[in-house]
Amino acid sequence: MDKIQEIQSFATQVRRDVLRMVHSAKSGHPGGSLGCADFMSVLYKEILKYDSSNFTMDGINEDLFFLSNGHIAPVWYSVMARSGFFPINELGTLRKLGSRLQGHPTNHEGLPGVRIASGSLGQGLSVALGAAQTKKLNNDKHLVFSLHGDGELDEGQIWEALTYGAANKIDNIISTIDYNQKQIDGPIKEVLDLGDLKAKLIAFGWDVLEMQGNDVAHVIDILKQAIARTGKGKPVAIIMHTEMGAGVDFMMGTHKWHGTTPNDEQLEIALAQLLETLGDY
Repeated sequence: MDKIQEIQSFATQVRRDVLRMVHSAKSGHPGGSLGCADFMSVLYKEILKYDSSNFTMDGINEDLFFLSNGHIAPVWYSVMARSGFFPINELGTLRKLGSRLQGHPTNHEGLPGVRIASGSLGQGLSVALGAAQTKKLNNDKHLVFSLHGDGELDEGQIWEALTYGAANKIDNIISTIDYNQKQIDGPIKEVLDLGDLKAKLIAFGWDVLEMQGNDVAHVIDILKQAIARTGKGKPVAIIMHTEMGAGVDFMMGTHKWHGTTPNDEQLEIALAQLLETLGDY
């Protein structure tokens, strides 16, 4: 099995995890989680430099990742568990009372891999830029990565942070926007049209790339291009085109699965479409 196939297989298992987790919890956000499974799998299997067996909150001498659109926590939990941060069988506790795996990521229970609580949309870019600026001040050459939803860009704090990042030449950050063009209330064009997003990001002083987020090979290529463009005086942004619900046909093409979970029959149908497996929790 080559590298691309290995990551594709990993992402398939992550999608199976996501479906089982939200079905068991009868609550959660499968749509964006499924759409970002390929990106998150590439990030943790191929790109990030980290030590999952020796997690520290300060993250000195390793790359950092911040999930700003925290409602897609299921995909992050799955990828982290299968990357060695915590036991895989803990995935079955999503949203349960006393679980470390809450509906939005939290850090008060000390879940390895999570450095900030997120899900209050709009805050993650500010935190990521602060972490990146800290690394620059400490001469730590590692990078900071963040992920954001396109609906999250409705928040004014994002645009303040974009201005701050460029004005301070924080060029050791790569921030990806999941541009599936859907949010909980409907298509972004109907809720709050973002217009020419690439032109806006460029106007705010960021170096901007685009990628197909459900194509593993393309994700690897563009992330490596983004890394090569760090350290040149501009923060780097990636507009990532994905399909909400990717991998499950009846969840694709609609915003309705943003925060709706499958029933027993729908779960079986969805799992049947994701036949590859690395083992189930």
